[in-house]
Amino acid sequence: MIEALLFAAAGPLSAHDLARRLPEGADVGRGLAALKARYAGRGVELECVADRWRFRTAADLAGLMTEEREDPRRLSKAALETLAIIAYHQPVTRAEIEQIRGVSLSKGTLDVLLEMNFVRLRGRRRTPGRPVTYGTTDGFLEHFALASLADLPGAAEMRAAGLLDVGVPAGFEVPDPSGARDGEDLLDAIDEDAPEFQMDFVGEGEG
Repeated sequence: MIEALLFAAAGPLSAHDLARRLPEGADVGRGLAALKARYAGRGVELECVADRWRFRTAADLAGLMTEEREDPRRLSKAALETLAIIAYHQPVTRAEIEQIRGVSLSKGTLDVLLEMNFVRLRGRRRTPGRPVTYGTTDGFLEHFALASLADLPGAAEMRAAGLLDVGVPAGFEVPDPSGARDGEDLLDAIDEDAPEFQMDFVGEGEG
């Protein structure tokens, strides 16, 4: 009877719960001990958690119940815009990303791109405040099947694909992400113990 109650119950049952449904004078403790011994080493075992009893799959067989699935992650519009800005304008700081997009950038957007290995921290800009710069990774190139950043579509390709308005302002150019840029200290060359903000804005000899 204890076995039947435990199998039919929606959740674990205490000894008191079992005793309420068994005939008066039934030895619940002895019955549970007998069941525990009977199921020991089998595919289903009897266990006690927080003074409640339940049947569960044997721990060494948990792998049989595990199913691995690929859960593709979709980037939000904000994340795609941010990724495009980083790809074409790198190295770029957070403030520059916000200036180009025209809206503030939530911290979670960059976190997602970093977690997906599309974006990495490149270095620090040689400007007051030493802001961190961002760039794309090899994972970004692999995901979008690009041999190098030079293979990113240019203005003509974007216009042909309908991604660029034909009425763009005169003199508009798509940034060249493969071009050299100065004014940045790469992370592997940075003194991590240096202060975040430089305070030597007053030149020597100025009093």
